[in-house]
Amino acid sequence: MPKHREQKAHQVLDQLALTFDQLLAIRFAVNVVIATWIVWNSLQLLNDTNPIWAIASMVAASDPQPEEARRMFKARLTNVFVGCIVGLLFLILGGAKEWMLPVALGITVLISSFIIRIKTMWRQAPITAAVVIASGIMHGSSQIGIVYGLHKVAEVIFGCFVGLLVSWLMSKFWIIQPPDKTPNEKSKN
Repeated sequence: MPKHREQKAHQVLDQLALTFDQLLAIRFAVNVVIATWIVWNSLQLLNDTNPIWAIASMVAASDPQPEEARRMFKARLTNVFVGCIVGLLFLILGGAKEWMLPVALGITVLISSFIIRIKTMWRQAPITAAVVIASGIMHGSSQIGIVYGLHKVAEVIFGCFVGLLVSWLMSKFWIIQPPDKTPNEKSKN
């Protein structure tokens, strides 16, 4: 960032008496506003009547710092895929039976915990498996469950992608630098 813009940003920060973390929180709020608008309107154009999964996923995959947003995106998508695959396998192999739900969720947790081992967002795997299997149970059909489950997973992926994209773009347009180290911290290095 040019020195002039950086100085101006620090002046604004000082005038508003905001800490670095507070400024990040404001950028996060702006990210969420923009990304929510994009997700909501995009899915409304596609006649998706309930974009809540996409919006929740967008918020979960967003962060005012793009490195953290990338990490959350990767973790969430990985665990969504694990949950989706396990849920689909249970629906295909076992049908839309209620007793399948707790067994599938337990197995999903074990796969996510012991094989995938991405602890961030690891709860997403059983949540996704539950969405896929429960939709089959609620509709009394494995086929409907598969279609509904895949639709919800697509919404999650879309929401995650929008959250990551907006986080990255905002970090390019609204550059926030961490405060300089204090003189004591500089002398320790």
